[in-house]
Amino acid sequence: MSELLHDFIFHSARQMPSAPALVYGQRRLDYAALARLVHGAADALLAGGLGRGERLAVYLEKNVENVAAMFGAAAAGAVFVPVNPLLKPEQVGYILADCNVRVLVTSADRLHLLAPVLAGCPDLRLVLATGAAAAPLPLIDGVAVQAWDAALALAAPQPRHRVIDSDMAAILYTSGSTGKPKGVVLSHRNMVAGAVSVAGYLENTPADRILAVLPLSFDYGLSQLSTAFRVGAAVVLINHLLPRDVLDAVAAEGITGLAAVPPLWRQLAALRWPDDCTLRYLTNSGGAMPRATLAALRAALPRARPFLMYGLTEAFRSTYLAPEELERRPDSMGKAIPNAEVLVLRTDGSPCAVDEPGELVHRGALVSLGYWNDARRTAERFKPYRSAHGGLTLDEMAVWSGDTVRRDAEGFLYFISRNDEMIKTSGYRVSPSEVEEVLYAREQIVEAAAIGVDHPTLGQAIVVVALARPGQKLSAGELLAACKPHLPSYMLPQKIVMVEASLPRNPNGKIDRKLLSLQFERCFAAPAP
Repeated sequence: MSELLHDFIFHSARQMPSAPALVYGQRRLDYAALARLVHGAADALLAGGLGRGERLAVYLEKNVENVAAMFGAAAAGAVFVPVNPLLKPEQVGYILADCNVRVLVTSADRLHLLAPVLAGCPDLRLVLATGAAAAPLPLIDGVAVQAWDAALALAAPQPRHRVIDSDMAAILYTSGSTGKPKGVVLSHRNMVAGAVSVAGYLENTPADRILAVLPLSFDYGLSQLSTAFRVGAAVVLINHLLPRDVLDAVAAEGITGLAAVPPLWRQLAALRWPDDCTLRYLTNSGGAMPRATLAALRAALPRARPFLMYGLTEAFRSTYLAPEELERRPDSMGKAIPNAEVLVLRTDGSPCAVDEPGELVHRGALVSLGYWNDARRTAERFKPYRSAHGGLTLDEMAVWSGDTVRRDAEGFLYFISRNDEMIKTSGYRVSPSEVEEVLYAREQIVEAAAIGVDHPTLGQAIVVVALARPGQKLSAGELLAACKPHLPSYMLPQKIVMVEASLPRNPNGKIDRKLLSLQFERCFAAPAP
């Protein structure tokens, strides 16, 4: 078994060099070509001075260069940081500065938009720009800017930095319940163990063709690459605009595996799928799959096996419900994935009884290394877990999920609630404070709260309740327009309510989000017949 993430590609290239590996539009790479490209990227990064364990950020849509940059960084002995291409320059700048990024790979078009914020990234030394032939690249003080293609063409073979499986491989940024996004640090061991586990229960083989529709900055999206490369399967990259684009790609490319989040599954379930669809399995994570959506998909795709999964970035993937259990337990999260143990614990760390609510705690090889540069939040979520084995007592780190669940008498898990205020919308976890920070940047706003409200297609919609300063006139439309330049589309409020009195407070003097949620809980509900 490969011990390091990038070895998946090199192993498959040795075993099946002519097998299809990566498809993006008209570009088709077999494993031999992909391995050469990753080696070339590693050489270019090392020639550019990327050190052992230093960070490389990738701010691109899904394409071949994106994959080559990430796996090239891993092969070089560095750490890759995939950045969601929907993020705005200010948010990208925060991530680059927070994890001391040395090298940035982005497109020439995106670089022009980013240039003003890169001055706030003091550790940045090199930018490699894709698609740089059409126009001159911007000049950035203290930063070398080169064309990606030229850098790869000129780089000679370089000695690699030595890394082992417990070293860092990637940092994935995810929203926290308060404050700025936090970087989850993943080791090679985490990512290899996750790929082996998931590819095992999905029964992936070299014959599979997996469609990558989710952002590669999302652990669930990135795992489509790692699980495919683990077994020598092919990955088809798509940056879809419409649900129909996904269906068309499935048909055109003979796709056998498709992963999505509930909002996209709702849209896909409404389409007419061909009778001869090639899908062998479909997977869901990022929120509960509505029963009606699952029923529609099973009717439209009777030969595709549905796998309902639960995961958190801090531990990659935790549970799955086997397809054969769907009829008996449609509301269950299933059981722990292979090579993981999922516990249900009380606040004192003792195990819960059958059907007693408790916090989901994950232990095993998939538990990440913690949060980058944030000892306080790491200590809150990653805690020692002691297990006794006869005469040997072992201490390890486990991750406390923040989710309340219960376990039935047969060991199946059921989700109850989240313990924090995160908003789950369109498959993303959104921090209310990230939205509120943009609102408070408007001088007219004196109070504001962002809450999540049930929505028939988004899972939850973001609703903003805001109070303007006395004497200030500000409409909901004006406030939404002010948010658009600073928030990606999935963070934009679906509804803004301007109020004329202070927002309700809880006994601690904080804005009472639970009361606001109750007040607006049915604002997206369908009207009664």
